[in-house]
Amino acid sequence: MEDIGKAMVFKGIKSPFSLEEFQFPQLKSGEVLVKNTYSTVCTSDLHTFYGRRHSCTNSVLGHEVIGEIVDLPQNGVSDYQGNSLKIGDKVTWTVFAFDPLSENTLKGFPQKSEGLYKYGHEEINEEYQLNGGFSTHTHLRKGTAIFRLPFNLTLKEAAPINCSHATIAGAIRMAGDISGKNLLVSGVGMLGLSACAQAKFLGAKQVWAQDINSEKLNSSKEFGADQTFLFSENEIESSSLEIGGMDIVIETSGSPEAIEKCIKLLGIGGTIILVGSVFSQRDLAINGEVLVRKILTIKGLHNYIPEDLATAIEFVSTAKNRFPFEKLVGEEFPLEELEKAFELGQEGKHIRVGVKP
Repeated sequence: MEDIGKAMVFKGIKSPFSLEEFQFPQLKSGEVLVKNTYSTVCTSDLHTFYGRRHSCTNSVLGHEVIGEIVDLPQNGVSDYQGNSLKIGDKVTWTVFAFDPLSENTLKGFPQKSEGLYKYGHEEINEEYQLNGGFSTHTHLRKGTAIFRLPFNLTLKEAAPINCSHATIAGAIRMAGDISGKNLLVSGVGMLGLSACAQAKFLGAKQVWAQDINSEKLNSSKEFGADQTFLFSENEIESSSLEIGGMDIVIETSGSPEAIEKCIKLLGIGGTIILVGSVFSQRDLAINGEVLVRKILTIKGLHNYIPEDLATAIEFVSTAKNRFPFEKLVGEEFPLEELEKAFELGQEGKHIRVGVKP
């Protein structure tokens, strides 16, 4: 096996990526070396590269990535279900490594574990260098939940599972039983399309989609949306009144205006799950009396727990013939042309752009 990996290193906002070589690590207990087979450009990668969010430099971006195990430590490593991993296994993994004994993990929030390590977001150092998806290999740390991939998934279907699909699986877990419920998805980018599909798959009575982009709304119909509404129009208010208000809202846009509107659309006992509010924004204007009298619930979700990734893998594998997941990834580029992939991703023509090492 070769002992050199390559990565496109992020040097600064809108700066050209630098193709650099790194020696493979000497694996410690619990660590794994994976040969990356496919990755996709997430919106958060675009936010970092174009300066809409802060991230460290001299890092390897990319966290929506799958690969094949090429090296294991002598004492072996188990996947999240406790099965021994083998060289050659096709795997995905949580976008973070966590301490299972940390205080926040024991509270049920491993994604907020003290000392959390996030792939695609960490500075390169002497110990961990191949730490993101836009490279030939990924060095997985101890505390990463690793899952084998089903054989029926294509590269394009599998790569985004450990980000968008897993996050939405977490949002639906927090919303509770959605069978027979009326559910609104606000914002139908990658997260929203996954939310439409998962809600329909799990038996929601009606799935509505709301966005400012009519083309995205048309796409949502392929992923389970029964009705679609442009955010700037008022048709959704009257339609919501006719059914007694929405039971559940999954809000992925992060727009304060959208959140405020969605809260008003909730019926008695309704729940809204906020997923998209991951950037600086103004405070929300919320009427406390409305919350009390309508018995509403507001929850926030950042990232997900490992069980959500297991749910997402099962969902995509089972529902792949029902929803066109592969269409979510448009054009693809070799690793060395990562800047072109980012440029195309920034144009917004495709939900995701693929990168092949």
